[in-house]
Amino acid sequence: MKQSLKQGCHVFNHNQRINQLGKSGRIEEAINLFKYMADKNVVTYNSMISAFAKNGRIIDARRMFDNMHHRNLVSWNTMIAGYLHNDRVKEARELFDIMFKRDLYSWNLMITCYTRNGELEKARELFDLLPNKGDTACWNSMIAGYAKKGRFSDAKKLFDVMPVKDIVSWNSMLSGYTKNREMRLALKFFEGMEERNAVSWNLMLDGFVGVGDLDSAWKFFHNIPHLNVVSWVTMLCGYARNGKILEARRLFDQMPSRNVVSWNAMIMAYVQSFHIDEARKLFMEMPERDSVSWTTMIDGYVSAAKLDEAKELLNRMPYKNVAAQTAMISGYAHNNRMDEACQIFNKIGTRDVVCWNAMIAGFARCGRMDNALNLFKQMVNKDIVTWNTMISGYAQVGDMDSACKIFEEMGERNIVSWNSLIAGFLQNGLYLDALKSFVSMGHEGKSPDHSTFACGLSACAHLAALQVGKQIHHSVIKSGYVKDLFVGNSLITMYAKCGRITKAELVFNEIDEVDIISWNSLIAGYALNGYGKEAIELFEDMLMKGVAPDQVTFIGVLSACSHTGLVSQGLKLFKIMTEVYTIEPLVEHYACIVDLLCRAGRLNEAFEMVTEMKIKPNAGIWGTLLGACRIHRNVELGKISAEKLLELEPWNTSHYTLLSNIYAEAGRWEEVEKVRALIKGSGAEKQPGCSWIEIKNQVHTFLSDAPTTQSRTEESRCSLKTLAAQLGNMHHNSATEFLLVDNL
Repeated sequence: MKQSLKQGCHVFNHNQRINQLGKSGRIEEAINLFKYMADKNVVTYNSMISAFAKNGRIIDARRMFDNMHHRNLVSWNTMIAGYLHNDRVKEARELFDIMFKRDLYSWNLMITCYTRNGELEKARELFDLLPNKGDTACWNSMIAGYAKKGRFSDAKKLFDVMPVKDIVSWNSMLSGYTKNREMRLALKFFEGMEERNAVSWNLMLDGFVGVGDLDSAWKFFHNIPHLNVVSWVTMLCGYARNGKILEARRLFDQMPSRNVVSWNAMIMAYVQSFHIDEARKLFMEMPERDSVSWTTMIDGYVSAAKLDEAKELLNRMPYKNVAAQTAMISGYAHNNRMDEACQIFNKIGTRDVVCWNAMIAGFARCGRMDNALNLFKQMVNKDIVTWNTMISGYAQVGDMDSACKIFEEMGERNIVSWNSLIAGFLQNGLYLDALKSFVSMGHEGKSPDHSTFACGLSACAHLAALQVGKQIHHSVIKSGYVKDLFVGNSLITMYAKCGRITKAELVFNEIDEVDIISWNSLIAGYALNGYGKEAIELFEDMLMKGVAPDQVTFIGVLSACSHTGLVSQGLKLFKIMTEVYTIEPLVEHYACIVDLLCRAGRLNEAFEMVTEMKIKPNAGIWGTLLGACRIHRNVELGKISAEKLLELEPWNTSHYTLLSNIYAEAGRWEEVEKVRALIKGSGAEKQPGCSWIEIKNQVHTFLSDAPTTQSRTEESRCSLKTLAAQLGNMHHNSATEFLLVDNL
């Protein structure tokens, strides 16, 4: 008898220990203890199922459930709870449907599964099927589900007809108001509550903190009849979240008693405000630490780019948890130290989905998509973030075929999936594909957000597709994004690049608070459309309003000077940029000044600037100089420019053509023949020209060497020849001007 009692105590203690280890993330220790146990009962198995589920190992949990010889009702409920914890609603319902027996807890679990997932109609169907509606738990779950989604009317109707209300019922309604930041309704409901507890007061306090009303929060804090640690920590976090770190620390020091949650909250406040040394000091003073304490400090060091300190702390951590290790992986990944990230990843016994995603994102960020794909294939439980990361990664390296393949294979897509694909097309110059995806997204019933609209408008800007851009603008207005700064800036650029500068001005003036991108967009728009004077006036207006220009601003205003021949103004602005604002010139700034000087015929000054540049000139700069040499018939500088261009772009036949034209116009026919020979010897091929036209809200593209399958091709060619003949009659160009064009 005594022996049996002793064994029973051992089993009970071991079961309790498994539960504790599972809750603290120490799953490997829980597994080892389970293996060590000679005597196991149904509670042991239930505890292990719970431990697996809480640590993201839902497949292992289900395997253990299926292998149990004897299951009780708790076993079934524990497995459903595991699915709930891991957001696996479909599997939870399948298990619920085959249960041989259910209690009210089973029903409540399944209703909660649906409400947490936002599937309120399915939750309500189950609720209406309840065999016994006397239990308040299911009512409370349903009310909380409605309230969380802002369906206050439905929540209140259910609340009003409840046979019996408890304090959880009242708090469920109140939580819906506060979580949705409806503080006026929350306060009214709170004042009418028949009973309140500490949770009620703290919900109100959290609501005021959430809307940033710290004054009301502070007044409410002082009115709480019995302050508890949650009250103090909520107020502390409110101050910290709003940048009032000194007030947060003062509150921390005034706390009558502190537990580990209080210490962690203050450390987190320091970490989030980038006071890492203060966080470390407090960490060292802690009387006891839990896994959150260690993880918060490691994450803080990672955010401060102090990876060596983070690693040292991780090594000292008494027991590693996946959150701390994932924080370290993310730190290495952000700094392109993927080999060190791999070392930590390989040591993790139980990896959750966040850990896998951190590694995949790290490889994608570094452009190592083969490694990312390898992990992607190994990953058993992929979530939507995993798929979206792969799409973005392939787009980043220019492999849009693979990005599309991943996109097509996805089971479920969200707005981020579509935005990743559309942005990928945009980044890789596939503007038509970006617009097609924008349209397809609408056909699939997904509503665009500010990022989608910005990408669609940017594609229209590159294609000068004004009519499509206008349609997107109308959708922006209908969707309520017209006040969004990101979208507004994209509208300015779209209208400017489509030649509708007045419309761009109108959008600019309607933006409540413009930023530097808004100013830059309109300045660049003026430059593009030849309004140099207006661009400079806007630039000066910007300075008058106290907005500091950046590199992009000067590219726009220098380009405006170049396009409108404002030579002295352009040179003066270039000097202001470098000397007053100490902005280091980019190749684009030099290109504007070289173009400015070339247009004015000051080729020697332009050449001198190119040779004295602090950075290596690109093909665009040498091409500008070469084009100017042809116009101004400067053979020697033209030869030098062409030689530089051919070093940079030996495949580009247009450089050979331009040099040949320069020689031809100078009557140097021997040099012309040498260039012909160079073309043949280089193997360079003429790149096909591409043009597009927008007709009836559709963008049609044409390639110069494409098979003549487009409708009315011959008619188009005849029209082009007629136009060319008319232009030839109007402008009697020299016979040698385009000597090589027809022969290349």
